[in-house]
Amino acid sequence: MTKFLLAVHVLAAIVAVGPVTVAASMFPPAARKALAAPEDAGAAGTVRLLHRICQVYAAVGIPVPVFGFATAGAMGVMGDPWLIASIVLTVLAAAVLLLLVLPRQEVLVEGRGEPRTTVRLAMFTGVFNLLWATVTILMIVRPGSTTGA
Repeated sequence: MTKFLLAVHVLAAIVAVGPVTVAASMFPPAARKALAAPEDAGAAGTVRLLHRICQVYAAVGIPVPVFGFATAGAMGVMGDPWLIASIVLTVLAAAVLLLLVLPRQEVLVEGRGEPRTTVRLAMFTGVFNLLWATVTILMIVRPGSTTGA
């Protein structure tokens, strides 16, 4: 059962978190292009699409921590420091996405933003991506791991 839970956790992370990180990273330059050319319907459409991808995959990502907790419980590592650090960083990443990235994207999708908004959004997106990269590294390295890594 542990292998099944781990497989679902990893697959959910790849399928859900990957698209959010890519789409969120692509959003600020696309928004700058749309702001520079307000008459360009294609640029505005790209911004709307990237925002929708971020929204949908943020919701699709909910099973990632659910299966992560199930896997950690099955492995008996719930109290391990690397896992606690991963949980804290995951909560921070979710907060950055929900409180800082998506709302600023929404402002830009609605046409209420300005170039300065894209700069802050790019910074918050970078923080979001860095948090996920750190969680991924912790999941692979796992201090005290029995895999020999």
